[in-house]
Amino acid sequence: MGRGSAVMVCAAVVLCVLLLHSEVAQAAVYTVGGSGGWTFNVDSWPKGKRFRAGDVLAFNYGSSYHNVVAVNRAGYNSCRPPRGAKTYQTGKDRIKLVKGQNFFICSFPGHCESGMKIAITAV
Repeated sequence: MGRGSAVMVCAAVVLCVLLLHSEVAQAAVYTVGGSGGWTFNVDSWPKGKRFRAGDVLAFNYGSSYHNVVAVNRAGYNSCRPPRGAKTYQTGKDRIKLVKGQNFFICSFPGHCESGMKIAITAV
């Protein structure tokens, strides 16, 4: 390989690294519910925010009193998790958004019905 070819390969590698880094650097972290955290009447919290695929939602809550369940639209509307839904229960959960619609509820009795649910569309 000639000197010019080696320079081109090196430049291509550097460009790839920069592109990968810029994708990661653009991900934002959102604390669901703001300072109040994941709690009742948080269903309007996403309004006015622009979410992207890869952004992270930080769910902060008392794990003895709440959880976070990733659900589909039917689970969101009915406040019932579908079979096999992923349940988070650490109280400090971090969930990466996928492109399209993302739905989350608390499955403790009555909590989802009291507004402890969010629907987010990530572009």
